[in-house]
Amino acid sequence: MLNQANVGPAPSITKAASKQTYYTIRFLADRERVDDAYRAYGYFRWVDDILDADSGSESEQEAFLERQKSLLEKCYRGESPRVANIREKMLVDLIQRDREKNSGLHTYLRNMMLVMDFDVSRRGRLISQVELNEYTRWLASAVTEALHYFVGHDGYAPRDETRYLAVSAAHITHMLRDTFDDVQAGYYNVPREVLEANHIGPQEVQSDAYRAWVKGRVQLAREYFQAGRLYLARVQNPRCRLAGFAYTARFEWLLETIEREGYCLRPQYGERKSVGTGMRMGWLALTSMINLRGMGTLPGPIDSHPLGRV
Repeated sequence: MLNQANVGPAPSITKAASKQTYYTIRFLADRERVDDAYRAYGYFRWVDDILDADSGSESEQEAFLERQKSLLEKCYRGESPRVANIREKMLVDLIQRDREKNSGLHTYLRNMMLVMDFDVSRRGRLISQVELNEYTRWLASAVTEALHYFVGHDGYAPRDETRYLAVSAAHITHMLRDTFDDVQAGYYNVPREVLEANHIGPQEVQSDAYRAWVKGRVQLAREYFQAGRLYLARVQNPRCRLAGFAYTARFEWLLETIEREGYCLRPQYGERKSVGTGMRMGWLALTSMINLRGMGTLPGPIDSHPLGRV
């Protein structure tokens, strides 16, 4: 049972940000790790919201992030912070309870901090293909390792080149979905090389060159989702498989929409909050669980499907 007194604001932060994540943790996470799962999501949701806020200056945001990075390092050195607010205490509690060497939680915390750091540094500038690749790798490894740490942590899960592909596909799709909002906020998700080669700006989303790039990303995400389903089919714990399929279904439906609309991205995809889309996502997750056999053969090594392919 969730211990609201001990876990602090984490469940409420999680529920407000993502009901799917909230209920996934509540019903699928290992009972003894539910509280920490809420802390893990809630802490970085809070950090991300602070960094995205318009109220703080760039220097204030940088100082805030430096404090969080310092807090992470000090806690893993075994130092107890003298001052930590109620939300920072979520991070402190997580690290103090992390008794496993090189745990999935450790990977999650460090890689998510790298994601936060990159988002601060890239605001207002174009990013390279290499940077985009690393960004996706950090996010994919963080989310995947957190999934295995909190859901069915004692069960077998393959450690091969397909381990992070499902979440990589979700991240590619997520960045396409949020293109317009991100551009307005100063985040450009298309590589600098693509813009320079085609002599377009990051705002020219409807141009032929931009649409061609979107088509390549959609096709890559398709391949990664397929490989990700094959990976999840080999995960031993059924709760972990279901959580993984539900996570990917949250994004996979959007690819069909983008394809149907000729790879022209739009400012909003409001239908993702509709009952119909929710049922469709549920059906995708359910059919993935049912059709574990007959999904095809494993793809080649990840290097043959580079994240940066355009």
